[in-house]
Amino acid sequence: MKKATGELQRGRGRPRCFDQEAALERAMVLFWDRGYEAASLDELSAAMGISPSSLYAAFGGKEQLFRAAVDRYLAERGSYMGRILAEEPTARGAVRRLLETAADELTRPGQPPGCMVALGGTYCSPGARPVQDLLRGYREVWHAAIQARIQRGLEDGELAPGTDAAALATFYTTLMLGMSVQARDGASRESLRAAAEAAMRAWPGAPSGPQVSS
Repeated sequence: MKKATGELQRGRGRPRCFDQEAALERAMVLFWDRGYEAASLDELSAAMGISPSSLYAAFGGKEQLFRAAVDRYLAERGSYMGRILAEEPTARGAVRRLLETAADELTRPGQPPGCMVALGGTYCSPGARPVQDLLRGYREVWHAAIQARIQRGLEDGELAPGTDAAALATFYTTLMLGMSVQARDGASRESLRAAAEAAMRAWPGAPSGPQVSS
C-alpha cells in the first residue's frame, strides 16, 4: 500500500503523523553540530518534534538514525566531491576546485561548521565503534576517489613519471579533513581558501614544459 506523504504506517496500529524527512533533517543538523555521542536521545527527539518511542519506531534507534542522517548529509551537503572529480578536465583542477569548494561549504552560514563525516564520530566510546567505522569508511572512499583522479592525471602525462599518487592523495585529503577542524574552531572562509592556495603550490609538475594550469 502506498504511504501518504508525511505519514508512516505502524503495522496495524495508527499512523504516525509527522514529516519523516523534516524530522531526519533536524536530526542530521544536531548530529552534525554535536557529534554522535554528544547528541542525546532526548535532545534528538526534542529537535525532531517527536517522542523517543516514535523515534525508535520510525528509525530503529540512535545508531540507525545516525546512519540515515549521514546518508542524507552525503546526498546533499557532501555530494560535491564526486561531481567535481568527474567534471574537471585535469587532476590539478579537480583538487583545486575540491579544496576551494570545501572551504566554502565548511563555513557556509546557517549550518554547523565543518564536515559531519570528518567530525561526527570523534572521541566516541568503545560502544560507538560501528559509527566510527562507518565514518572512517566514507573517508577512505574519499581518499581512494582523489587518488584515482590523481592516478589518471599521472597516466595522462599531467604529472612526472614516478609521482606517488597515493602520497599526494593523502596530503590533499589530510588538508581537506584538517580544514574541517579549522572551520569548527572558527576559521574564516578566506583563511581556508588561502590554505588551499598554499597547498596547490606544492602540486608537482610534468617532467618538462609548463605545469598544467587550471
